[in-house]
Amino acid sequence: MSATVVKSVVCAITGSLSSIHAAMYSIIMAKEQEFDLKFVYVIDTATIKKLTLNKFLLPEESKVFETSIQMEGEKHLDYVMELAKKKGVKVTGELRKGSVCIELVKCVKETQADILVIGGETTHTDKYTLEHNGSLSIAKREILTACPCTVLMVNEPRIEELYKLC
Repeated sequence: MSATVVKSVVCAITGSLSSIHAAMYSIIMAKEQEFDLKFVYVIDTATIKKLTLNKFLLPEESKVFETSIQMEGEKHLDYVMELAKKKGVKVTGELRKGSVCIELVKCVKETQADILVIGGETTHTDKYTLEHNGSLSIAKREILTACPCTVLMVNEPRIEELYKLC
């Protein structure tokens, strides 16, 4: 008798190369293990609101900025969903607004996900952040602390090659 450990996975998409790699990794796993896979992009309206309240952005600018981020989010979701489709993996995608950490945790709870997949610290920008801050990004630390399920941070250097082979 074999119990299925993973039935549902949520993968956070940010548009960064590391999140695209996380999506590829999730697709490979979903193809092999046949679980429900959902991609989520969060428009960080919490930060936009703080920037507006602190007068770094004018109210009109914040609306334009949010619209621009939403368009980017839709583009990135379409891209990773197409990657999944090419490998015959059924996925869903969702665009959310709010605090990145809060929205990802809500999504995990709503879908009863067993794993949250996030991009690692593998891109040039992520390495720069890691080296200069000496720690993971604040958002990733918050997610690791608040998430009610396993969090898988993808740092697979050969992921693009593995994705092509699956």
